Amino acid sequence: MRQRSPKTPRGGPERSQRQLRVGEVMRHALVAALARNELRDPVLQGVPITVTEVRISPDLRNATAFVMPLGGEQAAEVVAALRRASSFLRHLIGQQGLTIRYLPSLSFELDTAFEHGQRMEALLRSDEVRRDTLPPGPDDGDDGA
Repeated sequence: MRQRSPKTPRGGPERSQRQLRVGEVMRHALVAALARNELRDPVLQGVPITVTEVRISPDLRNATAFVMPLGGEQAAEVVAALRRASSFLRHLIGQQGLTIRYLPSLSFELDTAFEHGQRMEALLRSDEVRRDTLPPGPDDGDDGA
C-alpha cells in the first residue's frame, strides 16, 4: 500500500530540492526584471509587485508565480498584464543564466496568502476567541454553589 506524500503548507505534494532551487532562482530573476521596469505595459508602470513564490512542476516544464501588487490595488489587472507579458519575462529569465535543459513556461496567479493571514489575525483578535484564551479569573471557577 502506497503512503501519501507529505503536504506542503499551500497544499500539494512536497517539492524536491531541485524544484525549490529552480523556483527560487526564477523568483529572483522575476523580481529583478520587475524592479528594473523592463515591462512597457501601462498597467505595470509604477506598481510595486511582490513575487512571493514560484512553484515548479515536478518535470520542471511549468512554473506558476504567485504575485501581489503592493496594497492589493488593481490586483486583477496586474495579474492579467503579467500573463500578457509572460513570454517576455520567460525570455528575461533565460538571459539570467538559468542552466536547465528546458526553460519552464510561466503563468501568474494572485497570491491569497496575505488575505488569509489578515482573516486569521482578525479572527484571533475577536472577542469570542480572546475570551477563550484568557486564563480563568477568581470568579470564573466552579465553587459548587
